Amino acid sequence: MKFLVLSDLHAENAQLDKLDEQFSKADGVLFAGDFAACFKPDTGKAALEKLTSKHESIYAVLGNCDNEDFLEELDNQDVCVEKTMVFHDGVGIAGAGGGTKFTGKTEFERDEEEIISDFDIVGNAAEQSGDADLWKSMILISHNPPKGEVVDAVNADLHAGSQMLTDLIKEKQPLAVICGHIHEGVGIEKIGNTVVINPGSLGEKGSYGWLTVTKDSDGNLKAEAEIVK
Repeated sequence: MKFLVLSDLHAENAQLDKLDEQFSKADGVLFAGDFAACFKPDTGKAALEKLTSKHESIYAVLGNCDNEDFLEELDNQDVCVEKTMVFHDGVGIAGAGGGTKFTGKTEFERDEEEIISDFDIVGNAAEQSGDADLWKSMILISHNPPKGEVVDAVNADLHAGSQMLTDLIKEKQPLAVICGHIHEGVGIEKIGNTVVINPGSLGEKGSYGWLTVTKDSDGNLKAEAEIVK
């Protein structure tokens, strides 16, 4: 199973037309937020419409440049995984939108606790079902990256990721985490057994990624990622 991984379109909708071949090869599309151009939240709707025209299985969250009310548009297009959990061929997908508070000037800035709470639905489902391995079959989409070595690096001295998200990943070990937000943090790293990928800004740089999910001989899910710049 192969997912096309995108983030930070920022209303540069023509970039999507360059990926028609990639869309045709993808089993699903994971979008980590920022449909709209920065400080122009009204540009998000056209970006969403363009994206949803490209594939029938899209899973998305809001970015910090998207107005929080835009979540209704994602729901209307049946692509929203924020604060909820869905399944694609046995792989779970759950999401958290927005970015951690920084400038206070972008549309959707939140406390770390708020962002992490969006994943409570997974923990609750695991507890209610008694399935301790549920987390290991989950792909988490978070616009804000975890604190790490690569995916949250603004520069060599500044890492803007969420420590609380990193702690959650270390504890629960989901299959993979898709993030964005930090355009400079293009890359792949592992936190424990979890693959974390920041594909970079599709809008600014035209970069994107792939997440391939397979099963080993014991039936356990395995994730591998790559980035195309």
